[in-house]
Amino acid sequence: MTLSASGSTGTGKSPEAAVTSPSRPVPGLRDFYENPTVPVASGEARTLRQARMLADALGPVGPGRPAATVLDVGCGDGSAGATAARVLAGHHVVGIDWSQDALRRAAPRLNQVVRGELTGSGLPFASGSADAVLFSEVVEHLVDPDSALDELRRVLRRGGHLMLSTPNLAAWYNRALLLAGVQPVFSEVSLRRIHGRPGREVVGHLRLYTARALREFVAASGFEVVAVAGAPYHGVPRPLRPLDRLACGVPSLASILLVHARKV
Repeated sequence: MTLSASGSTGTGKSPEAAVTSPSRPVPGLRDFYENPTVPVASGEARTLRQARMLADALGPVGPGRPAATVLDVGCGDGSAGATAARVLAGHHVVGIDWSQDALRRAAPRLNQVVRGELTGSGLPFASGSADAVLFSEVVEHLVDPDSALDELRRVLRRGGHLMLSTPNLAAWYNRALLLAGVQPVFSEVSLRRIHGRPGREVVGHLRLYTARALREFVAASGFEVVAVAGAPYHGVPRPLRPLDRLACGVPSLASILLVHARKV
């Protein structure tokens, strides 16, 4: 997911390097996420699990139960939001992203897309105007996740639902990789290429969470954590996928962490 650049960011170059080559543009996170080759979609399995958790929390639309406003913050190409909209029948799903490229791809899939960001002027919604927020595969990309959750809390009504998903630093295979001295899956040390771990795709992960850290972080941001669940990762090699699905029964070992929280 995108919606992750937060203004101008450092690039790791020394002040001396910046002075000696002033005419050479230095790409930052915003440039990275506007690159159409950077993936902006989540796996369908985690999207379905997350949407079903929210559908259970919201209940069906009917007499005395109006449609909820659900903000898909960091909607990427809209595929996750479109999948969720089918599960959340009758509820109004709005896709929000900072990346113009992502919004162009999301527009055909979602009924409404809006450009917005979690920093600066914030999301273009009034305080307390949303019933739920889908925050899928975004928090791991953020420079300032604390301010991001503050902004999500602002737009949610009291008792509103936050559905957050992110890769698990302590996934079952990452524990084995670390013991072997290998960089964990999902972690990245460069925006240019993968170093020291399996895989080839750079997606811009800046932060990773364990189940315990994520629960504590969300609670400290003014939310009550209702549930933490696990989801599989589509990038796991096929022979290991049954084990990955089995690990979902113990969220602290799962590939993907799903958190359902409510604004208090």
